Amino acid sequence: MHTLRLKNIAIGPGQKLTFLCGPCVMESEGHTLFCAEKLQKIFARHPFSLIFKASYDKANRSSVLSFRGPGLEKGLAILQRVQNELGLPVVTDVHSPEEATLAGALCDMIQIPAFLCRQTDLIAAAGRTPAAVNVKKGQFLAPHDMKNVVEKLTSVGCNRILLTDRGTSFGYNNLVSDFRAIPIMQSFGHPVCFDATHSVQLPGALGTATGGQREFVPHLAKAAVAVGCNALFLEAHPTPATAKSDASTVLSFETLANLLCQLEKIYDAVQCNSSAPASSSPVS
Repeated sequence: MHTLRLKNIAIGPGQKLTFLCGPCVMESEGHTLFCAEKLQKIFARHPFSLIFKASYDKANRSSVLSFRGPGLEKGLAILQRVQNELGLPVVTDVHSPEEATLAGALCDMIQIPAFLCRQTDLIAAAGRTPAAVNVKKGQFLAPHDMKNVVEKLTSVGCNRILLTDRGTSFGYNNLVSDFRAIPIMQSFGHPVCFDATHSVQLPGALGTATGGQREFVPHLAKAAVAVGCNALFLEAHPTPATAKSDASTVLSFETLANLLCQLEKIYDAVQCNSSAPASSSPVS
């Protein structure tokens, strides 16, 4: 498996567990910087790596009235402040080839949202940037279908790839997590992340907003680490009830801090047994 490197972080077998963590959307410049600083302090207590995550535009919202964020130009300027003032690597969503080119020139990693994971032009544009590329598996895809995404990226010379599972559609307004997806996608030669907060979403369940079951986030996160994921995606907010996006699924900073203590123990146990071979055959 390739080890993905960005700044002083290495993601892959035998490396520190890496977290992509931050608020779902940038609510303001001050709020984003506050979150980044607080999260940096929380993660400093653990042997984990942190990539700060925040979206400048939530293009896939349930309602036209939903808050979307500050936009590309202002959002990238905010992320640059996080890089320069806190020294944190950053990741954000991109939605078009043009956005990928601009964001990929500044961000350490850019992210292809799950609903866009089959958009060839977007993937190719992201792969041509100097940034690492995280692609979320679509809720509508089987994990072995992500091999096609990897081939699209490598066809343009990109090998700095992270694949993320975020649940699979299971009937209306519901997702399930199949943890076979982690070793299946790892078999393509690149590290795999598990998105514990989006995996508990209930898409569109609130009519004009997505619902969720935040209480299950710790359970799924612990299961993913036990299975052997290389990274975890967790959205966190200082006051989840007031979050302008994904209020039903983001973790409070307090809950996150408690969860990290448990995840550290599980990850240490997994590393002690990492020499045991794991099956990674696709499901037929």
